[in-house]
Amino acid sequence: MLFLSQLIGKPVLDRAGEPFGKVRDLIVALGERYPPVTGLVVRVAGRREIFLPWSAVESIDTGGARLRTSSIDITSFRQRPNEIRLWMDLQDKQIVDVEDRKIVRVNDIQLAPVRGRLRLVAVDVGLAGILRRLGLSGPGERLARAMGLEVENYIEWEEVDPVESSVSSLKLRVPHQALSTLHPADVAHIVEQLAPRDRTGILAAFDDERAAEVMEELSAEDQVDVLEALPPEKAADILEEMGPDDAADLMADLSRDRQRELLGLMEADDADEVRELLAYPEETAGGLMTTEFLTVSPAETAQQVIDRLRELAPDADHAYYLYVIDGDERLLGTVTLRGLIIARPETPVASFMRPEPISVRIDAHADEVAAAIARYNLLALPVVDAEGRIQGVVTVDDAFERALGEGWRKRLPELFEPAEEPGRAER
Repeated sequence: MLFLSQLIGKPVLDRAGEPFGKVRDLIVALGERYPPVTGLVVRVAGRREIFLPWSAVESIDTGGARLRTSSIDITSFRQRPNEIRLWMDLQDKQIVDVEDRKIVRVNDIQLAPVRGRLRLVAVDVGLAGILRRLGLSGPGERLARAMGLEVENYIEWEEVDPVESSVSSLKLRVPHQALSTLHPADVAHIVEQLAPRDRTGILAAFDDERAAEVMEELSAEDQVDVLEALPPEKAADILEEMGPDDAADLMADLSRDRQRELLGLMEADDADEVRELLAYPEETAGGLMTTEFLTVSPAETAQQVIDRLRELAPDADHAYYLYVIDGDERLLGTVTLRGLIIARPETPVASFMRPEPISVRIDAHADEVAAAIARYNLLALPVVDAEGRIQGVVTVDDAFERALGEGWRKRLPELFEPAEEPGRAER
C-alpha cells in the first residue's frame, strides 16, 4: 500500500536516473469503483507544473518516481473535466462518513496496485494519517494505542461523498450518491455541520423532492440561510415540493423582496396556497395548518373512497383522517382509515363516519390547538371558519413543535393507531 503523503515532494528521476523534478500531485480519472491514477503533476525548475502521463512512469514508491522514457512533453498541466488532483482537490477536504452519519476530514489517501494500475482505493480519516504526515507513524501509533486511542480509520472510495464545494462541484460522480442513501434527518444533521457555501452546494445537487425533504429537517435558521443562498429558480422548485404549511413558515422568515421573487417563480396554485397561509398570524390555527387534506362526500361508498385513495396515493401524513363535507364544504364528520377498511364496500360514508368531530376555529391560538390535540390524542385537527367550512388541518407534529415542547412528545399516538374521537364537537 502507498499513501499520497508518502509521495508528495519526492523526486522524479528521468530514465538515466537524473533528477527531473518533484511530485506535486497525482491525477485520478473518476468513474470506476477504484479510479486509476492517470498521471503525475511534476514541479520542475522555475516552479512550473507539467503533466506526465502514467504511461511515462516506470515505477513509483516512497522513494519517488522513475520515468521509462526520455521524451517528455513539457507543456503546462491542464486538468481535464473527468479528473481530480488528489492533493489539491481531496486532501484535507470534508467528506461524509455514511456509516456514522457525520462529517470527517481526509487526512491521507490510500493507493494500491489493482488490476495492473495504481488506483485510489480508500481515504484515511483516522489518526494514522495525521501521524504519517508528521513523520511519527511508528512511535506515534504505539503511543496512541497505549493510550487506548483509535489509530486507523479508512473509508473505501466507493463510500466517499465529498461535500465541500471545491470537490463536489466537479460533479464527477452521481452527485452525493452516498448522501442519497441516508434518511433526510441524517442528511440535515450532516448539512448543519458544513459551511454555508457547502450546505447550498448539497441542496442544489439533490433533486427537488429530496432537497425539500432535507430542508424540512433543518433548523429554521439554517433553512433561511440555505434558501437565501440558493439560485432563485432552485429555491422556488424546492418550496413547491414542500408542504404548503412548511413552505409558508419558511417564507415568513425571508425578506419581503425574496418572498416576492420566489412566489413569482412558483407554480400559480402552489404560490396561492402559500400566500393564503402567510396571511394568518403565526401563532394561530391558520398559521399552523396545512391546506393539504383529503375530503369525501357522505354519499360516496367505502369502495369509491378506497379507489380514489389508490389513485391519489397521498402522503402518509395527509391520510390520518378523511374529512366528510357537504356541498358548501362544511365539516360534517371524519373517517379513519381503519373505519374505511372494515366497512362493507357498498356502505355509504354517512353510515360509518364519526359525526360532530373535534375542530378549532381558524383564529384559535396555537396553545388551544395543541391542547385539543393532546387532550383527545389526535393525529390531526381540522380547522374551520365561522360557518364551519373546513380550511385546513393542523398535524400533531406541527402543533407540538410550535406550541408544546419536548415534554409532551411521550403523549404522541402511534402513527397507525388513531384514537377514537369523542362524539361531540368542541369549537
